Parts: sequence; C-alpha cells; structure tokens
Amino acid sequence: MLKLRFKKMYTPFRRPFTTAYETKQQQAALLVAIVYDGHTGIGEAPIISYYDVTMEGMIADLQDKAAMIERYAITEPARFWHFCHHLYPENPFLVCALDLAYWDMYCKLHKQSIASVLGIEKPTSINTFYTLAMGELTDMKADMAANPWPYYKVKVSSKESIDVLEELMSTSKSQFAVDANASWTLEEAETAVPKLQELGVLFVEQALAIQEELAMKNLKESFDIPFFADESFQQQTDIEKCNQTFDGINIKLTKCGGLSPAFQIIQQAKEFGLKTMLGCMNETEYGIYPAAQLGGLVDYSDLDGAMLLQSPLQRMQYRDGKIILDGE
Repeated sequence: MLKLRFKKMYTPFRRPFTTAYETKQQQAALLVAIVYDGHTGIGEAPIISYYDVTMEGMIADLQDKAAMIERYAITEPARFWHFCHHLYPENPFLVCALDLAYWDMYCKLHKQSIASVLGIEKPTSINTFYTLAMGELTDMKADMAANPWPYYKVKVSSKESIDVLEELMSTSKSQFAVDANASWTLEEAETAVPKLQELGVLFVEQALAIQEELAMKNLKESFDIPFFADESFQQQTDIEKCNQTFDGINIKLTKCGGLSPAFQIIQQAKEFGLKTMLGCMNETEYGIYPAAQLGGLVDYSDLDGAMLLQSPLQRMQYRDGKIILDGE
C-alpha cells in the first residue's frame, strides 16, 4: 500500500518579493510525500492568495480522501494523475503536489528518469529567466548586480515601474521580458506597449485582467510584440481560447495540476502554433526540478523560484543563466 504524509513549509525569500498583487517575505507551501516499498517521493503545492488556495483547505481535502489514495495500485504516473484529478477536480494545486510526489516515487522505484518515462531527451541544463520584483531602482540594480543574468523578467504595473525598467535596460546587455500580472487597463496597455516595443522587450506577460478577452484580442492584433497568458491560462481546456487572444502561454505545473498534464499541454499548444513557457509560483526544488525536465520542449523557461528563496539545492544549481540539472 501507498503511505501518505504531509508537512507545512515556510521558506523566506532572499529579498522581499513584490508584484502587482502583494509583497511577500516568505513562501508558504504544502509538501506531500508518497511512500511505497521503501521509496519516498515528494511533491509541493505553494499557497497563493490570489488563487484562493489555503493551507488548511488543501490539508482538509487531502485527509478527507487519503485512505482512497493509499489503496491505489501502482500504475504509470499519467493514470495516477487521472485518478487524483477525479478525486479533486477543483483543486489542481493539491493534485499537482500528489502528481509530483508520485512521479518522484515512481522514478525511484523503477530506477528511471522523468525524461525516460516520458520518452523525451533528458536535459542536463536549461536557460531560465531571473525575476526582478518591483521596487526602488537602487534595490533592483543591487539585485541585478548580485545576480548577473542574461535573461531577466521584470514585474511592472505603473508608468513608474516602466521608467525603472528603461533605466535597468539602459545599463545592461541582458534580454528583458515584462510581467504585468493583469494590472493594466486597455488604455494603460496601449500606452505602455509601444514603449516596451521600442525598448526591445522580448514579450509581455498577462497585460490585462482575465475577463478582458476582447480587449486582449484587440491588443494582440494591434502590436507586433508577443503577448503571453498567465492568469488567463490555467489548464488544458484554456488552450483554444488563449489561441485567439495571446501568442503564447505560461504553463505552471501548480496551476495546471502537475507534470502529467503539463507535458500534454506543451504538445497541444504547439499544434495550435502557440509559443510555450514553463513558469513557476516560487516553489522550492521540489517543484522546480520536475518542471525543468520539460525545459527542452518549450520556447522559454521562467523557473527561478528556488533561486529567489533561501532554500537548499541538491539536484540542481543556478549558474550563468541556466539551471544545471544533476542526474537521477
């Protein structure tokens, strides 16, 4: 039989992390462990306030159906994901933690890598953005100086934050993307985007609120810069809709429900001609490492979550714009 365990985890940020939503000093997460035949797999689900996910809610859901999960007979990870998805159809964060824990245990049990189970090339390193949270210019410059990186993604909201972005770009040879976290109105976006195009920004992530689908479609058709969906893209069923309003999607294992659906989403998005990016929600290595296994399949990776936290690394390292992956 499987055995389930869980643990609350609170990991401090190396620097306060400010977005259009909030400023965080630490990242809370629920760790889920699946134990079978002496092998322990660990998965992670961060607590994100604007997704209405709570620690207590996830623990209550997990405990409510723990006995059913522990009676599950070992099969391939994709079938276990479907089992969990049917148990918790409205809780992708918890499903993700279970999926990642099962993948970890399954690979240890069968002495295989994630890549070999998926039938893809095993990556040894992938490029990743480093995220610059909003703040004072001097603080952001200090963050860049402490973390020299070839690719930065900058959180923006107001005109002032774009002025800061311009100053940062004027002193750097790195490439930059921006993330507005759904903070702009259409009028604000129409003012900001030409400036971003002029600056040579790689792409704009989630310029408008989720419900502004028609406005987002108009924005996409009016400018040449690529627009990526984040909050507007949650799960596989959103691909067709996003194909009408965005140029690419940000695939986060936590919000789509785990590694198993993320692999399918990447393939389907490519069939639609959408650009793809792997993102994160400030997970530790428990959440970032499995996501990085898919890094060779996407256009961009933004998997710096564990780098932003005061968290130890064992199976991966961040160096010179890359995640260096150890063998499994």
